[in-house]
Amino acid sequence: MSNERAIKSALISVFDKEGLAPIVKSLHENNVTIYSTGGTQDYIEKMGIPVERVEDLTSYPSILGGRVKTLHPKVFGGILNRRDLAEDIAQIEEYEIPSIDLVIVDLYPFEATVASGADHKAIIEKIDIGGISLIRAAAKNYNDVVIIPSKAQYARFEQILNERGNVTTIEERHDFARDAFNVSSHYDTHIFNYFNRENPISVLKESIQDETPLRYGENPHQKGSFFGKLDELFDKVHGKELSYNNLLDVDAAVQLMQEFKNDDPTFAILKHNNACGLATRSTIAQAYADALAGDPVSAFGGILIANTTIDLETAKAINELFCEVVIAPGYDAQGLEILKEKKNRIILVQKNIELPKVQIRTALNGILMQDKDLKMETESDLTAVTKVGVTDEEIKDLLFANKLVKHTKSNTIVLAKNGQLLASGTGQTSRVDALKQAIHKAKSFNFDLNGAVMASDAFFPFPDCVEIADMEGIHAVIQPGGSVKDQLSIDYCDAHGMAMVFTGTRHFKH
Repeated sequence: MSNERAIKSALISVFDKEGLAPIVKSLHENNVTIYSTGGTQDYIEKMGIPVERVEDLTSYPSILGGRVKTLHPKVFGGILNRRDLAEDIAQIEEYEIPSIDLVIVDLYPFEATVASGADHKAIIEKIDIGGISLIRAAAKNYNDVVIIPSKAQYARFEQILNERGNVTTIEERHDFARDAFNVSSHYDTHIFNYFNRENPISVLKESIQDETPLRYGENPHQKGSFFGKLDELFDKVHGKELSYNNLLDVDAAVQLMQEFKNDDPTFAILKHNNACGLATRSTIAQAYADALAGDPVSAFGGILIANTTIDLETAKAINELFCEVVIAPGYDAQGLEILKEKKNRIILVQKNIELPKVQIRTALNGILMQDKDLKMETESDLTAVTKVGVTDEEIKDLLFANKLVKHTKSNTIVLAKNGQLLASGTGQTSRVDALKQAIHKAKSFNFDLNGAVMASDAFFPFPDCVEIADMEGIHAVIQPGGSVKDQLSIDYCDAHGMAMVFTGTRHFKH
């Protein structure tokens, strides 16, 4: 038997009518009998095209406020009967069930209704029952039936109609069925996640339809894609497309700057997910200048982010640096034109939206999921553990450094002074090595470490780090505490006039 099937009858039941008219017109021109109900029926009739009422087919009206319209054996028998099976043919003849060769559905917009902030009752009414059932039935019987499960497939189906009239191949019907189960599984995933918000069960279900193919992954020999809606977070106003590595760095930059969003003008420069420069100042121009001074070498090709509008003065300074991406909540008009002088420079305007509160990553043959580290200590969370207390200025720098250490790869040590990142040791297997790296880096850019503060992402198992810091003139330390040997570090600080505070919270980042 040929794998081609001619469409002789169609059931159309859609929420969004946009783009439907050319398909209906083409079906009519190919002498296809059209069944419909409710708003879709009215829409087709207004086009002047004859349509058979589903209510006349089933001998039942639409009931329960429209909740039950197509759920009937005469509808689903017409879809699910196997055209090459004698028993099915006999039964549809016995019960006078007309075959339905094409089903076109566009579901109630459940996901959009939730996103709109609608109340629970309105959301529940946007759970499609008949439509999702029609999709599954038609997709299951793709050997004989064409399923168009959303308006996203309209253009492809219209092209088939224009090229071959009302005839489809098994390959086309198979692909539409694949799309149908994608639509139905995505729809049900969002319904489940809505119901799973309170008293959630431990199940991970994610479905993201929006794919942005990337030039490649982390390296040119790897394929890469981004799944999500970047336009909800950014307006991209200039530059080339974001790469896989750009997106990782942009994510790190946005997460870091969240800690400073309510602070004085703050500017950060990141490279390979870590801050190489950051400063908080009275103006964004000075914040940029001091962030750049933290490591002008690593800043080359970096990701730049500000917590406030980038003005003309700052834009002029940035324009002297080769950088991949600039991110800010806004730009001075003249400043933006200057930044656009580099054609490949990516310029993003960050919108104020809530970011996800969970993190997901693959591991081995499964997936790891955790709550995002949203905790950030304030002065009230600090516990003084040494005889010498910290000054008000040191508290400011300690909290500043602690924000940075939270967003730096472990093991890490951050050195800061007067609201400026002096240096950090990042991603080291030893905390001592991280400190030595930070000291070496700070000195290489001629920073005076006397009066600087030190932050650690985890506790000190030995007093070696506070001893090294002391020898460099660093006399204030912030760390989580919690080691069975905390007292060794406390004793060293007391013996050498150092101040140390515990936060009680570790901030590993791997």
